[in-house]
Amino acid sequence: MSRAARPWLAPLVPLYRLAVGLRAWRLEHGWERVERLGWPVVSVGNLSAGGAGKTPFTIALAQALARRGVPVDVLSRGYGRTSQSPARVDPEGSPETFGDEPLLIARATGAPVYVAPRRYDAGSLAELDQNKKKIHLLDDGFQHRQLERDLNFLLVSRVDLEDALLPAGNLREPLSGLGRASVVVVPVAEPELESRLQELGWKGPVWRIRRRMEVQALAGPVVAFCGIARPEQFFSGIENAGVKVAARKVFRDHRPYREADIAALSALAVQHQAELLTTEKDAVRMGPLAEKFSVPIHTAPLITEIEDEAAGIDWLLGQLKSEK
Repeated sequence: MSRAARPWLAPLVPLYRLAVGLRAWRLEHGWERVERLGWPVVSVGNLSAGGAGKTPFTIALAQALARRGVPVDVLSRGYGRTSQSPARVDPEGSPETFGDEPLLIARATGAPVYVAPRRYDAGSLAELDQNKKKIHLLDDGFQHRQLERDLNFLLVSRVDLEDALLPAGNLREPLSGLGRASVVVVPVAEPELESRLQELGWKGPVWRIRRRMEVQALAGPVVAFCGIARPEQFFSGIENAGVKVAARKVFRDHRPYREADIAALSALAVQHQAELLTTEKDAVRMGPLAEKFSVPIHTAPLITEIEDEAAGIDWLLGQLKSEK
């Protein structure tokens, strides 16, 4: 049974479904151009609009491949950038120039990250810029079907299987989109998902991931704040880690922080005699403004670990080898 976050928009869902179906038909019949890069492309994505943990999984996958000595780069749209030109991300740059998620990936992995509205342009720049062949990891690429890919990793959660299509719900496409996946990635904490996927006809590989909030020991309460797609995941994660939350503040996903926000959050922390705690992505988006807080501020990274990583990477590399 689907749960619509905005049930009053349900009458518009058939129109959205029609538009999604028409685009799929155009792609399948060659009416929209699908381009191919020279190096292998591994896409990471999901079915819903935001909040599935795609970026932490992309980071985990890049790090797992690096541990095996396999060079990678990352291609991203760079949501929220002020420029439309393809660019290589400077890890010391700003979210306005490169986007918050590409900056986070670049800093966490040390891998080259390239941004452009068309991921083909980002990949073309990457292949011109580097003299050694790499695997392109395509962050949030499941619906970006104008770029051919060798493997599709699709992150799925319980929320996705219970959700409705946009604009009433948050699904970008129907659950039938599972058919395009090479691998479905599910949280270890939601074991019932695997039987549900089988009911939906999924017969392919399933990877399991563990997610945890890495929170340093804090003696007192915190004012927790974030501007992400599913803020409840952040709040429950830090509370499960034993953090005492005195107050919560939610901002719009990807919203740029302003000096007025810093002042308001500082005042809220003083009111509750608390310190501040936020996500890594929010910390990236604040940039130098974080130095203007009048109370201590901490970050709680979301760590993603791939269960049976060695076997998974063996499978991935074997699949890419067989594609040659």
